[in-house]
Amino acid sequence: MGSVGDCFDNSMIEAFWSRMQIELLDRQRWRTRIEMANAIFEYLEIWHNRRRRHSALGWLSPIEFESNSKIVVA
Repeated sequence: MGSVGDCFDNSMIEAFWSRMQIELLDRQRWRTRIEMANAIFEYLEIWHNRRRRHSALGWLSPIEFESNSKIVVA
């Protein structure tokens, strides 16, 4: 992220929302807001933050990146 008021901040969040719209929100309809809120929570906490491959991590999931980056202290 950039500094306060940086125009690039908006493009980053717009890209994120766009991806979530395609991967989650456009795929089904929910009967209640609670169902949708739970689906968004699962998308963020389980899929996006833990399993989804990220370009900034060399196309590894955060868990794969973390396990590859562990430093052994002797």
